[in-house]
Amino acid sequence: MKYVVMIYRSVGSTWTDEDQQALGRLMKLEGDLAASGELLSSEGLLPPEEGRIVQIRDGVQVVTDGPFGEAKEQLAGFFMVDVPDDDQAKAIAARVSAAAGDRVELRGTVI
Repeated sequence: MKYVVMIYRSVGSTWTDEDQQALGRLMKLEGDLAASGELLSSEGLLPPEEGRIVQIRDGVQVVTDGPFGEAKEQLAGFFMVDVPDDDQAKAIAARVSAAAGDRVELRGTVI
């Protein structure tokens, strides 16, 4: 079954030495999961201010800068894994959380 492990980061925080160390741990974990055959994809994301909202309004594509949510944390990256069961997915999510040094969100895919 496929799962996405979403990594969150505080909005507006500056890049620190601790963040650099976390990135190194995440890159190592990425390599480990790729070697085990469990990793489908992983990416870091640009900050929210680099994002855009794209929607269709009255049949016309409208693109606006954003998102500018009120949340203190925003999605910073993800790991997409394919594992046999929920227990393995939770174990990987725990490893991502430990590497990132913060909480992560785990979701299974619909199909």
